[in-house]
Amino acid sequence: MVHTALFHSVLGLRPAELLAAERLRGAGHEVVTPDLFCGEVASTLDEGFRLVDRIGWAAVVKHARQALRGMPDEAVLAGVSMGTGVVGDLWPERPATPGVLLLHAAADLPLAARPGLRVQLHAAEPDDFAPPERIAALCRAARKSGVDLEVFRYPGAGHFYIDRDLPDHDPAAAELTWRRVLDFLS
Repeated sequence: MVHTALFHSVLGLRPAELLAAERLRGAGHEVVTPDLFCGEVASTLDEGFRLVDRIGWAAVVKHARQALRGMPDEAVLAGVSMGTGVVGDLWPERPATPGVLLLHAAADLPLAARPGLRVQLHAAEPDDFAPPERIAALCRAARKSGVDLEVFRYPGAGHFYIDRDLPDHDPAAAELTWRRVLDFLS
């Protein structure tokens, strides 16, 4: 059993993250899905970015930090789209994390990333939130620090391809992603 904190996208805590958490729980893992927006959701990326601007990034990260208080230091950090930015901010504070999952967007590797740390990135191809140059920089940083990075791209999928409630949904890519995530957690 692996403890995992799954941070939602800029759209807020929605069924996509809750269903993902249920899938992971069904495989025997403990999962928390903190609501970083205190119940607010957005229906478009633009609305979501305005929501983050109104709430403030510091408050978003504070909510995430509070959600981690009761979790073991060895909890996996996982983020969906904007949630990868939350993971990126919390990662340096959680050096014992056994793994990091980045879904739909790339995050910067912390300078103090532990050699051997397992990291997976799952992103559509193409995807503005995981452009080739950012992924290449992440790969270079991982090699330099000894992080065990796996990058999975899903050609032709839309940005939110795991979210069955959005037009980007790609059932085959979503299923492959969750199989790979479950292998990662086992």
